[in-house]
Amino acid sequence: MSTLKDRLTADMRSALKARDELTTSTLRMALAAVGTAEVAGKAKRELTDDEVLAVLTKEAKKRREAATAFADAGRAEQAAKESAEGEVLDRYLPRQLSDADLTALVSGALAAGGFTGKAQMGPAMKAAQAAVAGQAEGGRVAAEVRRQLGL
Repeated sequence: MSTLKDRLTADMRSALKARDELTTSTLRMALAAVGTAEVAGKAKRELTDDEVLAVLTKEAKKRREAATAFADAGRAEQAAKESAEGEVLDRYLPRQLSDADLTALVSGALAAGGFTGKAQMGPAMKAAQAAVAGQAEGGRVAAEVRRQLGL
């Protein structure tokens, strides 16, 4: 079992004992998503910490998008609940890079690979994503790569 999944399970048990309903329900949802990812495919398998982190990132993004949608629809109470769930999940995610740090990492990755022009967008994105290593959302990375390639 991955250490991140162990930590989620232990924290859920602690939240249950403390009668923290928000944390309990959020961590149950996250563990259910991890369980679903484990059984996806042809055979059940244990997820690595990186794979569990990817599932948590996806779930946190869903919460942010849902909070925005609820806020736009005028449902402030539901938006606040989704935001709170997102904050619980953010405790388990790596710190996001600042714009300056992201710019520096992407420019270093592009310089190392010698990427220029639109035709090399795919390989440039692969190198940039490897350099960032989950510390920024893909959309932010793609926007920065496009900006630096002059697209």
